[in-house]
Amino acid sequence: MKQNNLLVELLVEELPPKALKKLGDAFAGVLFEQLKTLGLTAADSIATAFASPRRLGAHISHVSRKAPDLPLRQKLMPLAVGLDAAGQPTPALLKKLAALGADLSDPHAAVAALERAPDGKGMALYHCSLANGATLDIGLQDALDQALAQLPIPKVMSYQLHHDCGIENFLPGWSSVHFVRPAQALVALHGSTVLPVRALGLTAGRRTQGHRFEARQSPLLIADADSYAQTLLTEGAVIASFDDRRFAIVQQLAQAAERLGPLYQVQMDEALLDEVTALVERPQVLTCSFEEQFLDVPQECLILTMKANQKYFPLLNTHGKLTHKFLVVSNIFPADPSAVIGGNERVVRARLADAKFFFDQDRKKTLAARVAGLDQVVYHHKLGSLGDRMQRVRAIASAIGQQLGGAALAHNAATAAQLAKTDLLTDMVGEFPELQGIMGGYYARHDGLNEDIACAIEDHYKPRFAGDTLARGQTGLVLALADKLETLVGMFGIGNLPSGDKDPFALRRHALGVIRMLVEKDLPLELNRLLADAALPFGTLIDTPGAALAEFIGERLASALREQGFRAQEVDAVLALQPQRLADVTRRLQAVRDFAALPEAPALAAANKRIGNILKKSDAAPAALSARLLVEPAEHALFAAMQASLPSAQLHFDAGHYTAALAALAALRAPVDAFFDTVLVNTDDAALKANRLALLQRLHQAMNRVADLSRLVKLGSDSDCLPCTP
Repeated sequence: MKQNNLLVELLVEELPPKALKKLGDAFAGVLFEQLKTLGLTAADSIATAFASPRRLGAHISHVSRKAPDLPLRQKLMPLAVGLDAAGQPTPALLKKLAALGADLSDPHAAVAALERAPDGKGMALYHCSLANGATLDIGLQDALDQALAQLPIPKVMSYQLHHDCGIENFLPGWSSVHFVRPAQALVALHGSTVLPVRALGLTAGRRTQGHRFEARQSPLLIADADSYAQTLLTEGAVIASFDDRRFAIVQQLAQAAERLGPLYQVQMDEALLDEVTALVERPQVLTCSFEEQFLDVPQECLILTMKANQKYFPLLNTHGKLTHKFLVVSNIFPADPSAVIGGNERVVRARLADAKFFFDQDRKKTLAARVAGLDQVVYHHKLGSLGDRMQRVRAIASAIGQQLGGAALAHNAATAAQLAKTDLLTDMVGEFPELQGIMGGYYARHDGLNEDIACAIEDHYKPRFAGDTLARGQTGLVLALADKLETLVGMFGIGNLPSGDKDPFALRRHALGVIRMLVEKDLPLELNRLLADAALPFGTLIDTPGAALAEFIGERLASALREQGFRAQEVDAVLALQPQRLADVTRRLQAVRDFAALPEAPALAAANKRIGNILKKSDAAPAALSARLLVEPAEHALFAAMQASLPSAQLHFDAGHYTAALAALAALRAPVDAFFDTVLVNTDDAALKANRLALLQRLHQAMNRVADLSRLVKLGSDSDCLPCTP
């Protein structure tokens, strides 16, 4: 079949910039996959996505006009049903063949052409034919419909098409269309041939539009699929490829900073780069500046307003401090850019003046003077005001501080907790919520509070996202832990739990934050006590979440550990014991991994599983172990080996040397094997049976202090577990 390259473009009004990259990739990806499924592409076909503020496009190489015909083999019926005793076709067979469109002018010839083959139960009749391959005209229409239906559109809009709308290819009968933005034209070219596909009230042609102000001509005529990108670039002043446009912006930003000298470094924000790339079709980077007096405002405020409101790129000095110069990505190339530069400087000046005003006004009132205002802000209708929440966080922080550092740390943590949320009442945070905590730190320093308190207020939201740093000081760590625990306990206590992909209160993130602080800072805190202490300030306001919340945190911990490279069986073995000090978990996991490498490990793990099963099935009351009731030589040998090994293992365990604790158990392999080879545990003598169960109970407890070793035994074909021994 003859192959040509395919080009499809949908011209629309300005698309939402934050969604453009996903929309472009999805449009090209679904088109390609649908055509591939229909057999219209080749093995070496490549899909190239195009996405600009006003267009979604796809270029797909080596596309056939028609897919190859495919052999079709269809089972009809058993041979005995299709042919009678004389070998003649039955009415049922003839009816089936007629339904398939077979030529029955000569029934005997039609039957003779059928394949006879076994179907597992006997001989059956099969009809073999060729299925016509899909044509590109029909296949592309289906693929285009699927591509538009599967676009990850953030919000659909409805618009009307009018008969006098000026669209050359308008389809009569369309009045209302639902899409992300109004569509203006559709291009579909197979080589240089226009394909008659339709979408969103449009039929395909070869006309499109270039840049609104910079295009050499309008409309543009695309000669063939391969000239699309170059025609848009040279005649339409549009870089159609999202990635090419982004690369051009990065290059120009770097060159502009380099021209200013080594003092200036551009802050390459990836999310901002994507957004700006989605806002321009022909980027030009210009250098602008503002008055240096604005640098007295915290640079976080200035950087945020420049990025979020104006889409500018701040320039920092070599020490990471904001300078008074910034870079703008323009969508036009004027001969004299001074008007564009001056306009952007006027706009940013007004935004920075607002930030300076907020900063100056906020400092006229101390954080302490704002505490009473927290009572006027509702936190949650079941959990009270922000003031109520502050008091709970303060109590939790004080309790944790007392455990970790005594009265001094408890006092600092309580002070920081009282002031931590007050910056939510400031004008600056009201305008820029992203600055919560950060502005609290600045205002605390202005109020004369010590650096430890200021840093704690600034850091108490940390970690805010995956990979974020933890609070810098001990006070900040205590406050951050208390803040997240209060949220978790409160929300679990009133039943606001995450479900599926919905987690409006970010409880999963809070749980991971608690885990990271406990583990990475090696805090000597027990999880159940933490949760119990965190529940106390709520009183009768909530149902104590206890076990449910502990299980939730355990699930997050297990997932995090698996992502770090620990095997599922290792994680399961350690967490099955519900260790209370989460800082110990990674050490236990490493000990389990080291234990698994010992030659004695498989046998001991299997024996441990066997012991566990015996103890579970026993209905006898626990008895004290008595040496005088040891009868068999294997019993004496195991008891003696335990007496020699277990004290050492216990000492290592108490010291936190978990690898050594498990290694001390290796000496028990031979006596344990001998015990099970020669000793009957469930003997008819009740006293001997109880004593042997007591012996196994003591051994089981000693073996499972670090992890539940029975969970390391291989099950099925899982190669991540230890092999099971007989």
